Amino acid sequence: MPHFTGFVFHLRKQSAIIFSTMFLHLSFKLPKKPQQLLQIILLWSVASCALPPTDVRVSVPGPSQRSVSQFGIASWYGPGFHGQPTASGMIYDQFDLTAAHRTLPLGSRVMVTNLENGKSIEVSVNDRGPFVEGRIIDLSYAAADALAMVGPGTTPVRIELIHNDPAIITRIRSHLDYTLQIGSFIDLGNAVELRTTLLENYPWATPISVVRFQGTGSTYYRVQLGIFEDRGEAERHVLQLAKDGFPAIIMENWEQHNGEEDLTLGHPF
Repeated sequence: MPHFTGFVFHLRKQSAIIFSTMFLHLSFKLPKKPQQLLQIILLWSVASCALPPTDVRVSVPGPSQRSVSQFGIASWYGPGFHGQPTASGMIYDQFDLTAAHRTLPLGSRVMVTNLENGKSIEVSVNDRGPFVEGRIIDLSYAAADALAMVGPGTTPVRIELIHNDPAIITRIRSHLDYTLQIGSFIDLGNAVELRTTLLENYPWATPISVVRFQGTGSTYYRVQLGIFEDRGEAERHVLQLAKDGFPAIIMENWEQHNGEEDLTLGHPF
C-alpha cells in the first residue's frame, strides 16, 4: 500500500474533506487480509489526531445601552479570607456569590461577564477591594468558579450595575471619596444650626451640607463636611474635629447616596 502510506505522510497539507473522500474510496476496496484493514484503521486514527484544531471564538453580547458598566481585570479570593468579616460587616463565605469592589455602594448587585468565554454571574458587593493595581473586582470562589476562572486566577470582565436608579450612580468610579458626618438629627432646625456653626469655624471645609436621608419609617438630616480622596487625610481631620468638640465619623461618599438628598443645593440656609 505505498500510495496510501504516502497520502498519510502528507495529511498535514490536505483538508479533512479530501481525506474523508479518500477514505470512502478505500472503503469500497477493502483489503482481503485483516492485517491490512487494521493498518488502514490505525492510519486513520493517527491522521485525525494530526489535523490542527479549529480556533473557537466566543461572541459576548455588549452591555445594555442604559446600563452603567466598567471593564477591567477580575481576580478572586477564597480560603485565606473565609469566615472573616467584610467591609459591610457580613462574614465572608467563599461559597456565596459575592464580590469586593473599590467604589460601588455596599449591597449593590452587579452582573459580571467573563469576556474570555461569555459566562456571566450576578453577585452582591459586600466588601472592599481589590487592592492590587490594575484589577477592578475581587470575586468569591463560587463566583469565580461559575465564570470558569479559578484556574487562571484573573480574567478580563465587564461589570454591569443592576437595578440602578440613574439619579444615584451615573458611572463606576475608579477610586472612592470620603466625607465626614458630624451629626444626624430628626429635627431639620438642629441640623441647620450645626451647619452654621461649622461654616463659622471651618470656612475652608467645603462643602458643608445638610443631607436628608429617608430611613425606614423616619427621616434624618445628616450634617456632612468636606470631600476627601485620601482616607488618611479624612482621619486626620476627624482627630482635629474631635479636639474641637465635634465628634465625626468617616463615610464613603458616592455621587448620591441611596435615599439621600442634599438640601443645601440651591437652599437659602
